[in-house]
Amino acid sequence: METLSLKKETTDDTTKDTISLSGSQAVLEGCIAEGVDTIFGYPGGAIMPIYDALYDYNDKLKHILVRHEQGGIHAAQGYARSSGRVGVVFATSGPGATNLVTGLADAMIDSTPLVAITGQVFAHLLGTDAFQETDVINITTPVTKWNYQVTDATEIPAVLAKAFYLARSGRPGPVLIDITKNAQIQKFDYKGYTKCNHVRSYRPKPIVRKEYIAEAAKLINAAEKPFMIFGQGVILGKAEKEFKTFIEKAGIPSAWTILGLSALPTDHPLNVGMLGMHGNYGPNVMTNECDVLIAVGMRFDDRVTGRLDKYARQAKIIHLDIDPSEIDKNVKATVGVWGDCKETLPLLTKLIETKVYPQWVEKFRACDQEENKEVIFEELHPSTEQLTMGEVIRNLNELTNGDAIIVTDVGQHQMVTCRYAKFNESKSNITSGGLGTMGFALPAAIGAKFGAPHRTVVAVIGDGGIQMTIQELGTIMQTGLNVKIMILNNQFLGMVRQWQQLFNDKRYSFVDIASPDYVMVAKGYGIEGQKVTLRETLKNALQTMLQHDGSYLLEVMVGKENNVFPMVPQGCSVSEVRLK
Repeated sequence: METLSLKKETTDDTTKDTISLSGSQAVLEGCIAEGVDTIFGYPGGAIMPIYDALYDYNDKLKHILVRHEQGGIHAAQGYARSSGRVGVVFATSGPGATNLVTGLADAMIDSTPLVAITGQVFAHLLGTDAFQETDVINITTPVTKWNYQVTDATEIPAVLAKAFYLARSGRPGPVLIDITKNAQIQKFDYKGYTKCNHVRSYRPKPIVRKEYIAEAAKLINAAEKPFMIFGQGVILGKAEKEFKTFIEKAGIPSAWTILGLSALPTDHPLNVGMLGMHGNYGPNVMTNECDVLIAVGMRFDDRVTGRLDKYARQAKIIHLDIDPSEIDKNVKATVGVWGDCKETLPLLTKLIETKVYPQWVEKFRACDQEENKEVIFEELHPSTEQLTMGEVIRNLNELTNGDAIIVTDVGQHQMVTCRYAKFNESKSNITSGGLGTMGFALPAAIGAKFGAPHRTVVAVIGDGGIQMTIQELGTIMQTGLNVKIMILNNQFLGMVRQWQQLFNDKRYSFVDIASPDYVMVAKGYGIEGQKVTLRETLKNALQTMLQHDGSYLLEVMVGKENNVFPMVPQGCSVSEVRLK
């Protein structure tokens, strides 16, 4: 490593050491100061100076060479989601930077804290259509919480500090820093790294208004049929304990969005299931029967609400959220409570009365019985010869005891897994929620394992999604990572096929997808695996996968035209949920 030259800088009242560093070294020093231990990335010409500097930091920073920049940013997302820390990804200019866009959009809508650092052409070449130049700032403005282009190395420490602060504070999100090549090479007098804890005009946590807390408590205390719906905000706010304390005192049945899943143990007696298009029957129907609807850390996404003009019209609505822009955006709140739920929930808990609602909770249980009779039992214990996705997840639950991190891709397998997987611990369900990004699961599972190396990580993927980022098997091969990969193969783009069956008269237009021999592909990357087609061999195969020392790929052939129910058809009310 190049010797760092120290010199004394004298001011009116103090003398302190400064160090001559390059911009690239300053980037890495900043990452270390922010507690970064793992970086996902892919080198290239415009970011080469940072990678050259990284050569001398391999004892302090672990760099994971992915096979595609999209894989890098999804891995950073998985790392952030499993660890609760900021994920970091490096990419070069041009196609390297544009390959991050899908992941940035995914992280933005799912509130995932990321710092993406991209290389850029020399400052004097900006705007000349130089080789591998793209205007990454304007391209990524809509899909980042903040972005900035550095053209002078002296800016790097302060800009990086601001980036990490913005990424992790308030409602988290992705930040992108684009650094020109001259700024990476440029030497400057480095005076140390100071973390950022304030940005003018930015208020990460709105002021909690106690009068709104009191109004909310009054509505809850007067309720006869209250219903709580919770999202990822509970997890992001590290408020799982506060949330559990609240619902147990209030006695309120509670349902989750798919990103809120695992904030409350699945088997908690007040956990009544999943909301939304493929959610449980009870939570959907009871949304339009409750008298007070309390929403915490969720944004009333269209997949949760269905038709807005028929959504909970009878209910008084209390909405707790850290982002004031979410309150009244989709659903008008009777009382909007701004603030971090780790702070607002205890304040609300103090003011509510201890209650139970046995008759109201029993209504949810009656819905469960109907759903079990019409949907769940046959899905988990099928009478047909074909394996179902649900029975695969049931068997997985029995072997993991709800202790694994499960990372899902997007499609039918995602909905089935979210419906039936069991979780005892928070940060255990990792999926692409708002953007619905196929190809998410494999790289995100890699990142999740680096973020939580002590936990079992299982990626559940469809035969469509796996083929979008299958090259990341190479990342697993090179790192020797222990990730369990389960492909639920129905030989279709299943979710699209289901819609075409139900709403387009079975006009199966370009959803019949062929697959390679996944076990052979995995073996080409040095990963063991097997294929399951028979029920009798399923459980042993799952056990082999979980007990194998190292990564393992299990392909399970499931019914081609099995559908996911219940289902709220698009344009319908949540109370119009179909069981079949």
